Amino acid sequence: MKVTKAQVQENRERIVKTASILFRERGYDGVGIAELMSTAGLTHGGFYKHFKSKADLMAEAAAFSFAKSAEETSDIDMVAFTKQYLSREHRDSSGNGCTMAALCTDAGRQSESIKETFLTGIENQLTTLINGKELTEEERKRQISAIAHAVGALVLSRSCPDNSPLANEILDVCREEILAQLTEK
Repeated sequence: MKVTKAQVQENRERIVKTASILFRERGYDGVGIAELMSTAGLTHGGFYKHFKSKADLMAEAAAFSFAKSAEETSDIDMVAFTKQYLSREHRDSSGNGCTMAALCTDAGRQSESIKETFLTGIENQLTTLINGKELTEEERKRQISAIAHAVGALVLSRSCPDNSPLANEILDVCREEILAQLTEK
């Protein structure tokens, strides 16, 4: 039976969405093609009809999750973003959470094309969070610092056991510090 162009596109989107979640949950090396395709409800052999390599999928899945994150945060400011980002709910939802916190360390060991995807995604997230506002150099520095601080806090918290008091303490302390930094004049 012949597959329609629409079905091919739908299958590709399903692969990208599934990969986006699995990569954020387990990292790039923690997900194999066979498992990914099975989770997406497709056969292993179909992968190479959609992508030249796993690296191509990694870049596309990262771009997808960055775009989704930017869309989800387009209506909030840095204060609201920080409160949501450094919440226990976000910490415990790595598969649907921040691509930066889940994959930046992996991306740093990948090809230039994946690093370029992260560069674009990070810059777009910075742009999204200023809601079209023109920033001074000092405001941009403060924003970059806040995001880097938040990503680092989330990574540290996730590295602790779920029931560890330190996991929550990291989120609480860093959220307070970032919010104080954002409201400084």
